[in-house]
Amino acid sequence: MATTTSESPEQTRQIAARFAAHLPPACVVAVSGELGAGKTHFIQGAARALGFADTVTSPTFTLVHEYPTPQGPIFHVDLYRIASPIEAASLGLDETFAAGRATFIEWPERLGPDLPDDALRVHIRIAGDTRREIDLPTPLARP
Repeated sequence: MATTTSESPEQTRQIAARFAAHLPPACVVAVSGELGAGKTHFIQGAARALGFADTVTSPTFTLVHEYPTPQGPIFHVDLYRIASPIEAASLGLDETFAAGRATFIEWPERLGPDLPDDALRVHIRIAGDTRREIDLPTPLARP
């Protein structure tokens, strides 16, 4: 892991865009952090870099959003409202993981053992009003 610092939501999106430029196809990215840490901002930047030009919002109530891109869909999963790994398993996310160019998961810890072993883990910590510390997998980290 490599840690980089963001001073604003826009900078978080820029960091995510650089990160996304190096993602392997059909990957799962587990984005964790406390409420308000900037997980959705991170995914907005990554989705933009991967070719989705429309608005990215957290799918808190629908659980999964699909964003079409010329290279294949990007999936955005928000498990905040999921109570247990058993409930998460009933969503059939295995098919989603295999179907898209990339799948980004907010609150990935709610998947428990069903989170793929090869998921790329990103962790965002609140370090001030707008400052965030972002841990990125080292082979993909580009501060």
